[in-house]
Amino acid sequence: MKTKRERQFRLALACGTAAIALLAPPVANAQDASKPTLLQEIRIEGSDTTGVEAVRGVVAKSTRTGSKTATALNEVPQSVTVVGREQIDDQSPQKIDEALRYVAGVNPSTYGTDSDTDWLFIRGFQADQTGMFLDGLSLFQTGFGTFLVDPFFVERIEVIKGPSSVLYGGASPGGFVNFISKRPTDEPLHYVETGINSFGNGYLGLDFSDKFGSDDVLSYRLTGKISGGGWETDRSDDFRGTIAPSITWKPDEDTSLTILSSYQNVDLTHTSTGFLPYEGTVVDRPGVGRIPRDLFYGDESRDVYERQQAMIGYEFEHTFDNNWTARQNLRYASVSLKEDALYTNGWSSTGPTKLARYRFAHDTDVGLFTVDNQLEGQFATGALDHNLLLGLDYRNYSLDQTQAVGFGALDLDPHNPVYGIVPPSLNDPYLDQDLKRDQLGIYAQDQIKFGDGWIVTANARYDFVSTELTDHLTPTNSVDGDERKFTWRAALAYEFANGLTPYASYSTSYNPTTTTDPEDGLLPSETGKQWEIGVKYEPGFMDALITAAYFDITRENVANTNWNGSQTDAYAIGEVTSRGFETSVQANIASGWKAIGALTYLDMEITNDFNTALIGKTPIQVPDLTASLWLDYSFQGDALEGLSVAAGVRHIGKSWADDANTLRVPAATLVDAAIRFKKDNWAIALNASNLFDKDYVASCKGANSCAYGAGRTFMLKASTSW
Repeated sequence: MKTKRERQFRLALACGTAAIALLAPPVANAQDASKPTLLQEIRIEGSDTTGVEAVRGVVAKSTRTGSKTATALNEVPQSVTVVGREQIDDQSPQKIDEALRYVAGVNPSTYGTDSDTDWLFIRGFQADQTGMFLDGLSLFQTGFGTFLVDPFFVERIEVIKGPSSVLYGGASPGGFVNFISKRPTDEPLHYVETGINSFGNGYLGLDFSDKFGSDDVLSYRLTGKISGGGWETDRSDDFRGTIAPSITWKPDEDTSLTILSSYQNVDLTHTSTGFLPYEGTVVDRPGVGRIPRDLFYGDESRDVYERQQAMIGYEFEHTFDNNWTARQNLRYASVSLKEDALYTNGWSSTGPTKLARYRFAHDTDVGLFTVDNQLEGQFATGALDHNLLLGLDYRNYSLDQTQAVGFGALDLDPHNPVYGIVPPSLNDPYLDQDLKRDQLGIYAQDQIKFGDGWIVTANARYDFVSTELTDHLTPTNSVDGDERKFTWRAALAYEFANGLTPYASYSTSYNPTTTTDPEDGLLPSETGKQWEIGVKYEPGFMDALITAAYFDITRENVANTNWNGSQTDAYAIGEVTSRGFETSVQANIASGWKAIGALTYLDMEITNDFNTALIGKTPIQVPDLTASLWLDYSFQGDALEGLSVAAGVRHIGKSWADDANTLRVPAATLVDAAIRFKKDNWAIALNASNLFDKDYVASCKGANSCAYGAGRTFMLKASTSW
């Protein structure tokens, strides 16, 4: 078994070899990349298996995620933001949550720098558990059973704001994120990219696609990435590799089958700038001041994190002669996680200038099977033009988890840490649990156009959910339950000839729970409802999409807890409202300019809670105002052609750190920048996030769980294609 030092050496050698290759002269048979002007390049992201979905520069044209049919963005009756491949390449995020920094309504990286989890809130509600999808199929997560997707492997990221249970089943009422995988391309693709950041974390990525044989029926794509090195905290280290092969069979224009697969292995010394106390991060701690942002609060002698993640599935589509199309999308995903590390637990009671720590370990195995069957048809009834979608989907989820802790003499001086301790033994597991859930959903959608621009969207869905929770420590706590739930959406829009499309919609949602109460077993599902009115504008004088929306979301049946004198009981009586306004712009402007802007204002309130003192308070971790602007300029003309520069500014508003709203997390404004140069088929780029190294706290989930936001990070990368 290779040591981490050996793995780092092998990675450095591989990345260095790739870098030398990129600097070498191109081989004789390499073809120069074309040099299209910005406004002429249209990148079609997805093949016929996913419909015609286009992104031009940074401007999205259509999506399948918002309606499960290939629909122009201005016809989807809710707020949708698409982060295309070009924006991802321009901004060079290394994690999914970093790629969403310039999206309206999204607050990402709420736990700061965390190497194994993507944290995000949408419209004030946590979405990283029930709001993650890949190619339209759920990546449901609970507890520590998380799935990781690397931005290098996605063609684009689509963020749907507001309830979407009517199409996708249980999900966050704030919205969800759908990652679209890279898949075989129509034209040959040969791409190599290598890079390294300022913490010494380097990578090598390969992306190849071509045809099998000469009949153009079979094509493949092979995408792979290997990375490793340091992170923001001292002593942290990781080594990870992912490979994603895919094959498309397309015997004719009406039929296609794409097989998508991936395997990922991660081995790291855990790093996080989160889970630190309020005193010492947001404000000074007497006798301590501030905890260093790069503090490694674990211990290399007891820090294990191992992840094996695998997925395989397919997308099948056939179009009949009568304008009806049948689809089946299927995937099985599994992840096995083992972690054993030290975490902080506030300030020590025995040494007020030292951090208390405890040992935490878990062993988690997840299996997730999903299949979505769709039948889509286009027809007319009199003056009404219909696009009708009928669907039946099924989801089977299984979770096997154990968790244990250990306590001992683990206090740590944050300014003079001492490592190499003998960790305490783990206590017997406090959690040994199996969760199994089956969910069958039947849904229908009708998109109706009539008159000279009217669009009506009507949806209905009925779900059958069966949940079985087995407690191996206390069998009497094992529960099971069945539930039926109906959700719906109705929307009206009008498309003016000048590109302006106002709309209004009402939608409902639900989210099955795994929480139990002392009398009735499983709590009833959380439910939600939303009113949204907005406008989308595609101006004729500029290649741009400008959107604005006002929304009013009510989340009901939120699990609240109450101490009855001997134990903590849970009840589904909580209610939270989220009202707000968001606006965004994505534009390809003449003369080489690109612009991405976003603004979100949130007014959230707890309207019902078991603890009546919390009614009227604002939920924690939710900034009241977020805003961002990214400007990108590509020089024109012979002298500086190929050179691009960009700058961005992000504002994260103030939020609360505690339920009682007595501890405030201040606002922060951050600056990002980039410079790139491309010559023929060679490119090099330098990105800087948090350019001025602003010290700030991203959010706090209580007085003992605050997270520093990421500090200044440089990313240097080089690439070539042929």
